[in-house]
Amino acid sequence: MTEAQTKLPAGRRAVVTELGETPLDAVEHHLVVEAQPPPDPSTLAPTDVVLAVTSAAVGWVDLIMTSGQYQHLPSPPYTPGLEFAGEVVWTGDEVRSVVVGDRVIADGFRTGPRSGGEHRRWGGFATYAVMPAEAAVPIPDGLSDDQACSFLGSYETAYHCLVTRGRLREGETVLVHGASGATGLAAVHLAKVLGATVIATGRTPEKLEVVRAQGADHVIRTVDEDGSPKRFREEVKEITGGRKVDVVYDGVGGDVSIESLRCVRFGARFLIVGWASTPFVARGKGRRGAPNANVLPTNLIMMKGLDVLGCPTVITTKRDPGIREERLARLIGWAESGALKPHVSATYGLSEVVEAMEAKWRSRHVGGVVLHPAE
Repeated sequence: MTEAQTKLPAGRRAVVTELGETPLDAVEHHLVVEAQPPPDPSTLAPTDVVLAVTSAAVGWVDLIMTSGQYQHLPSPPYTPGLEFAGEVVWTGDEVRSVVVGDRVIADGFRTGPRSGGEHRRWGGFATYAVMPAEAAVPIPDGLSDDQACSFLGSYETAYHCLVTRGRLREGETVLVHGASGATGLAAVHLAKVLGATVIATGRTPEKLEVVRAQGADHVIRTVDEDGSPKRFREEVKEITGGRKVDVVYDGVGGDVSIESLRCVRFGARFLIVGWASTPFVARGKGRRGAPNANVLPTNLIMMKGLDVLGCPTVITTKRDPGIREERLARLIGWAESGALKPHVSATYGLSEVVEAMEAKWRSRHVGGVVLHPAE
């Protein structure tokens, strides 16, 4: 290591001091910003890398992890930030895959709060993060750091759901729920690359117009003017000429799921991606149980001959790591060609971390929300 590498300035980091009853409880009462000493190279492994974080995605999983309502339970105190990007500022003596100055994405499967092992505490909401060299993924040409930190998690999820599980083909029609969120918008982008027709849904006309500008062929509101659930089956039938849709990408759950079962053709694929409308399917502070589980009517599933497919991207990949190589290669190739480009609509400084996470929880922005630890 060089002398310059051992003389990094001090920084700052966000820390969740204890789990909350809900994400908002955790964010508002148990999230602090504190000084961060630079990582001490003498304590790091020869295969480690130190990253100066430039951009960190503020994700839905970051939020539900703070209250222990995600399948991966963090151990406070910890620094949130599953997905982040930045510049390599130190490498261990055995590292050959990256050098100081490289721009990389931190692979959330191999480092950060959702990973296993000693690197779990190094989240992206900080000036510095330590990770194994194998977790450093070169940023695809053409992506900014903000776009890079918003890339892997959302687009790998969309790929696993639409391609691996959903078998979406060119010429088919897909109904994408929650299309204004980071993962939903990634599904819109990917479905268009695959040659599908996209019907995107959401709650607000303003955000849906952004989704349309991002490539959706059609947009539909899922609520009436008073905010009550809306019947949108007839709109789907009109758009599809009565044929209805081949695939449903459902990251919302609740009433939207039930209505969607009336929008599908016989033999369609119904992809369970998440349940953003009913997030509290586990109790807060890490207590397990399902007080608010989603339920689908089995009569409609049977009579329409549906394939209802659970799509847990992280769990599946950890059980079968071999499925990831082709997925990453195709996604990175599309990013480098310009076919896939994450949409980032809001950025915040680290001192605004509470505001940023509240904005994500309340779905105030379309697509990616990014934290800049250096600001």
